[in-house]
Amino acid sequence: MTAPRSVRVRRFRSVRRVPAALTALVLLGVAVLFLYDLAAVRADRPGMSWRRDLADLLATHTPADLGVQLIAGAAALVGAVLLLLALAPGLRGILPMLPPDPGAGVRAGLGRKDAAQVLRDRAMEVSGVRSVRVRVRRSHVGVRATSHFRELDDVRADLDAALAVGIEELGLAHPPQPRVRVRR
Repeated sequence: MTAPRSVRVRRFRSVRRVPAALTALVLLGVAVLFLYDLAAVRADRPGMSWRRDLADLLATHTPADLGVQLIAGAAALVGAVLLLLALAPGLRGILPMLPPDPGAGVRAGLGRKDAAQVLRDRAMEVSGVRSVRVRVRRSHVGVRATSHFRELDDVRADLDAALAVGIEELGLAHPPQPRVRVRR
């Protein structure tokens, strides 16, 4: 068994180009509209009618009005969703792998379902295992096995050994800990 390398590997993040582009286009459109209206007012022309109507509405309605509160709540909800999308890592289904050479700048990842399939195949090779369900998470691998002719403790020990080798061979940057359950 080799000693683990101390290399900092970051998680994969989704790109989110479409939401960012749409938000930027909407903000650009609003900014251009306000800038045009401001230039028109500075050039001694009347402001746009929607701005005058909006100013009249803001003068007559207070923050205590139900309509104003509903619009403010909707705007806050949209802002919260955009913040959540910006801060959420996205691609959580990809587990980062150790780079072959720390200075190369190459990044590799392995899908959780693919890792689960590899570990399931490893577990099915253990003598006495009838069926196995494997679920891979970030910090642990959940393994539920059904044994049919060997002692459960012997099967569990063999599964622990096979999974330890399988997890090491996956080459993950943060190897998950196996949690094995064996039943008849």
